[in-house]
Amino acid sequence: MSKATEEASARLDDAARAGWLYYIAGNTQEEIAVKLGISRQGAQRLVSLSVSAGLVKVRIDHPIAACLELGARLVERFGLRSAEVVPSDPESPSTTLGIAEACAARLERTLLRPDPLVIGVGTGRTLRAAVESLPRMKCPQHRLVSLTGNIAPDGSAAIYNVIFSLADKIDAAHYPMPLPVVATSPQERALLHQQKVVQASLQLARQADIAFVGIGEVGPQAQLLMDRFISESERDELVATGGIGEVVGWVYDADGRILDCAFNKRVVSPPFPLAVGTEVIGVAMGASKRDSILAALKGGLIGGLITDEITASALVGN
Repeated sequence: MSKATEEASARLDDAARAGWLYYIAGNTQEEIAVKLGISRQGAQRLVSLSVSAGLVKVRIDHPIAACLELGARLVERFGLRSAEVVPSDPESPSTTLGIAEACAARLERTLLRPDPLVIGVGTGRTLRAAVESLPRMKCPQHRLVSLTGNIAPDGSAAIYNVIFSLADKIDAAHYPMPLPVVATSPQERALLHQQKVVQASLQLARQADIAFVGIGEVGPQAQLLMDRFISESERDELVATGGIGEVVGWVYDADGRILDCAFNKRVVSPPFPLAVGTEVIGVAMGASKRDSILAALKGGLIGGLITDEITASALVGN
């Protein structure tokens, strides 16, 4: 064995000792320096070498560690910008528990940025719960724009449209979509989109820097059906056409492609997907939404995901 090889081997031996003393025995770097008869700087270098050389394997024994790993796997598999996974509560029937709070935290971090942003806002129970969890803030530098209409089929305000409550919480300029969620015909949608106030909101939506959207299923528990935006026969027609999921009103298939169907020709929301530069964060969980979330991921309809551990495990297992 050459002298250089012997020296390298001896240094790794010392690094292993230093790594064990630091990570296992809980010694400080000063204590390691005394025990090995070297300087504090030398001890620090050996501890660093123990990690860089792969001599130390760190394992965090905590439920959140599994969530972090699942998030990393989601990012790698689907090419996402971000993925946040929260612990699941198998006993809870809630479809918002955990992810609403995580969405609120992500939204708060976004709002705290000093640079002006255009923030697109979808609708849904999870987003409403997230907004309710937000603290009051002053964010006059940002602009909020709705990604859906805010009028229900009976003419009342859509109860899960959150742009007004969010704007009230953060004191920011906001641009609602003063339209029904779904027009009665393609001709009516075209006429509504010609209004100047609507064109301003549509244009701003195309400039969104980041957007937060819910993900809905198209099936027995379709939110479009439960909220009376479509009838059962219309739901059945969407399923027969290949519809599997819905984002801000737009229905898509198992590959994440927006359907060319009669229903989508009446959706008044801004065209989806949004601009290439917009970071679209989907927020959803639950067994009934797994196929819808998976399709949105496959089709690149979302670039970020906030979900729970059980759902994430199913997504990366497919």
